[in-house]
Amino acid sequence: MKVLFVCVHNAGRSQMAQAFANHLAKKRGIPLEAESAGTVSGKTLNPMAVQAMEEIGISMQGQAPKLLTKQMVDEASRIISMGCGVDAEACPTRFMLTDDWGLDDPAGQPIEKVRVIRDEIKLRVERLLDEVAKA
Repeated sequence: MKVLFVCVHNAGRSQMAQAFANHLAKKRGIPLEAESAGTVSGKTLNPMAVQAMEEIGISMQGQAPKLLTKQMVDEASRIISMGCGVDAEACPTRFMLTDDWGLDDPAGQPIEKVRVIRDEIKLRVERLLDEVAKA
């Protein structure tokens, strides 16, 4: 199964979701591959998101913002958007069927807020993996 996490800039939420999904799926022996992309790709990862993940032992090294492509959409078994409060015009749910997790954007947030977002992403990824494992 391939899961595609999509947000606007692909610099924070979707990158954390990708890292969690790949890390936890491997740890649990679930055949799932996660990828992430943005509708308006950013230039670099959000350093607070990277720091928040490193604090719990999950590296985002090697990940970088990517622009969403039709091929990514076509290859995905499931597409999950992270929330569209940042830029409603660029919201991926405007043009493709997705689940929307409605998460706050970590851009410009202090590390304490990014940790809260990180922990919510982890809970949602764990629920997703539970669902996949039962299927």
